[in-house]
Amino acid sequence: MGESNSVRRLLTAYYDLLSGGIQAFDAERMTALLHPELAFAGPIAGNRVGAAGFVRGVSGFIETVSSLAMLQQVYSESSAATLYDAEMPGGPVRFAEFFEVRDGRIESLRLVYDAALYVKRGGR
Repeated sequence: MGESNSVRRLLTAYYDLLSGGIQAFDAERMTALLHPELAFAGPIAGNRVGAAGFVRGVSGFIETVSSLAMLQQVYSESSAATLYDAEMPGGPVRFAEFFEVRDGRIESLRLVYDAALYVKRGGR
């Protein structure tokens, strides 16, 4: 149970950064949450490895999102899944994220969403 609580704390810090707005975004703090060799998969970015590239890319998301509405979260000892709506300039877009955590950092992140709707509603 302690491990799932640490995964929950890690993801709470992650979503605080995602929803805090670009003016408050702290790239160093985000980097500290991620394994240096983060494995990322998403509809637009494809499959990529490396925390630095993810941190640069996620700033475009943060710039366009005005709020996140968390719908569901599931945690285990070393993984998590979340479902949320992100309020974009043209309306909400639903996202699902699947995380693997190792040594207190996000090791892999798989992002699922409708890329065409995301772009249509102002995502970049």
